[in-house]
Amino acid sequence: MSGGIHFHDHAAGAEDSSTHTTPRQLPADVRGFVNRTHELDELNAVLADEDGQPLVISVCVIAGTAGAGKTSLALRWAHQVQDRFPDGQLYVNLRGYDPGEPVTAPEALHRFLGALGVRPRSVPQDVDAAAALYRSLLADRRMLIVLDNAATVGQVRPLLPGSAGCLVVVTSRSRLSGLAVRDGARRLTLGTLPQPEAVALLRAVTAGYRPEDDLEKLTELAGLCARLPLALRIAAERAASRPHMKLDDLIADLRDESGLWEALSTGDDEEAEAVRTVFAWSYRALPDSAARLFRLLGLHPGPEFGLHAAAALAGLTAPRARQLLDSLVGAHLLEQTAPDRYQFHDLLRAYATDQAQHEEPPEGRTAALRRVLDWYLHTADAAQSWISPAELHLELSPPAAEVRPLSFADFDVAVDWAEREHTNLLQAVRVAADTGDDRLAWHLSAVLANAYSPSAPVADWPTVGRIGLAAACRLGDRRGEAQLLTELGMSHTRNNRLGESHENHSAALRIWRELGDRAGEAHSLNLIGLVHLHRRELTRAADLFEQAITAFREQDAAHWEATVLSNLAGAHDRAGRLPEAFTAARRALTSHRALNNPRGEGNILRLLSHLELEQGEAEKALASARDAVDIALTLRDHRLEGYWLLALGDAQQANGRSADALASYQRSATLHRRLGNQSREALAWNSTAEVYRRLDRHEEAAHFHRRAVAVHRELGDTWDEAMALDGLAEALFADDPEAALGHWTEALALLADYDDPRAVAVRDRIARRRTR
Repeated sequence: MSGGIHFHDHAAGAEDSSTHTTPRQLPADVRGFVNRTHELDELNAVLADEDGQPLVISVCVIAGTAGAGKTSLALRWAHQVQDRFPDGQLYVNLRGYDPGEPVTAPEALHRFLGALGVRPRSVPQDVDAAAALYRSLLADRRMLIVLDNAATVGQVRPLLPGSAGCLVVVTSRSRLSGLAVRDGARRLTLGTLPQPEAVALLRAVTAGYRPEDDLEKLTELAGLCARLPLALRIAAERAASRPHMKLDDLIADLRDESGLWEALSTGDDEEAEAVRTVFAWSYRALPDSAARLFRLLGLHPGPEFGLHAAAALAGLTAPRARQLLDSLVGAHLLEQTAPDRYQFHDLLRAYATDQAQHEEPPEGRTAALRRVLDWYLHTADAAQSWISPAELHLELSPPAAEVRPLSFADFDVAVDWAEREHTNLLQAVRVAADTGDDRLAWHLSAVLANAYSPSAPVADWPTVGRIGLAAACRLGDRRGEAQLLTELGMSHTRNNRLGESHENHSAALRIWRELGDRAGEAHSLNLIGLVHLHRRELTRAADLFEQAITAFREQDAAHWEATVLSNLAGAHDRAGRLPEAFTAARRALTSHRALNNPRGEGNILRLLSHLELEQGEAEKALASARDAVDIALTLRDHRLEGYWLLALGDAQQANGRSADALASYQRSATLHRRLGNQSREALAWNSTAEVYRRLDRHEEAAHFHRRAVAVHRELGDTWDEAMALDGLAEALFADDPEAALGHWTEALALLADYDDPRAVAVRDRIARRRTR
């Protein structure tokens, strides 16, 4: 492909990670020999208007029966017209008809945003925020988006751009009428190949491998394949691999094939029978070892997998598994998507699963599934050592002798693996629970929480976390229950579901105390304290942090003691207890530096900058904030950078650097918008307004204060809403004192229930301001 194209395969566990920017080759279907001139002409008509320029917005749905060549046509055409889309092409296989889990719109958005240059940690977790960012990034670009194998309109609609310059091509077995009615999509219905093209495909695949076959016989073979491209390619490969066998004999074998499978309905009975027959015909020609691997792969949790997972599933060495996988790829029963990475066509996966059910004894299926799930568990445990090194590892039973988990050389390699296997790991938890292996289900769920890909949506884990919790409860494993309750509580805090978070952490705390686990109790105390800190229940938060610090000190857990000390410093700062905040912050900074914990160090420097401003030490505050932002940049963490830029902007304001402060706030707002954190974006707007107010640009100040008020009110951020109302009143007071007094009255009402020293001081200041 030409430079500038970002063409990502977003299939479950695809080799490409969302941060990978090197263009990859299109899926193998594009190398088919299907002409389809008429349909290509129709696609070209969709592309151009009267001036030959790309349409403002267009959606084209290519619909057809299974195996009709929709993907081949779409991808071939995409190659032909890539010069019309100078900003690139995006591709996703939505796997709408796969026997396993389809790719959801949030998953596809997450990968698309990565392909468009958004760093993984900056991708919003909320689907609406992610879709809005996606549309904004496409707003000034000319791109072709191919949404392959969609089952429902719901999979597609969040992936549609919202402005000029882009064309979307959707392939589906369904007509997706809703896209035509609501989104103005044009539909192209794809049937089977015309006879001449079906014969041409057979000739092209077999050319050079066998003598030229009789046209009449090739026509008969094409008819037996219902002229469906997938069936034709498999049949042609079978013929090419037997160059000395007469085509008559191959046709007779195909006619005699009676091992039809019933797991799939493809729509048209004649076409369904042809596809089933060709699959069985090709499968029964495999050597026993390759046939066994093929059907066992039907048990794999997802349609896409790596070499080592396949080896574990079949109990083989990696070199032997690679040999067999290569033979399956050669027979068109698997597709190789990257080095040591493979995937099924959804029809073939269903066929393989059915063959495993019929030909593998129950104990064989159970053993194979246990091997591959064990492989995922132990490999994820190895990844945890890099991704969450401070977290304790579960005590796991050793894997079977045939299971050889991976190890990782560094952080990046571990994260790459976690990104590739994200969907498979989630599905592995579900499969373990569905097969009644509760211990494996909760172990997988808990290990995944600590080996979670930093780029994966945070909303994905709670579902399997609840599955793991239910499994631990069925076993009566109280330690497992407490651990999963803790993980669920943290997940809910990240998603701002504070009530559920408090409930989970409180339940975990009761279990830790029941078990006499002092370290577990300390973690729960800290995490409940964070919930109270988010709610600005500062006295209660500080008390819980003090208890957690004592417990961690008893356990000689220096990392966690320093972490909770940082939280305590933050609680004292918010309450306006500055001496206590300074003491805790300086102790925490010393500890984080001794532990070589840059994240902890940067967070405390951010807090120290704020405290130094309150002490009137503006130059020190600026230095501390700069150091914090430098750490965030070194870590390449947009979440930390965006938050710590607020402290830098405040310090720049205090040092009279208004232009620099505006730049910091603007950058912070942009980053938080990308992250989907509306509350912190509104904080950046409110700080921007303060700069304008100091510059006597009151109209602009009022504009940004109003935006902040609206967002904080919608989110229920009572304290921050009150602060924004106070600033709005100040901006309006000179020109509209009556409106200003009204806003101060609102602010006082919002602050009435807070009793910490900072809140009391703010209320007194506003009350005095109202009486001037």
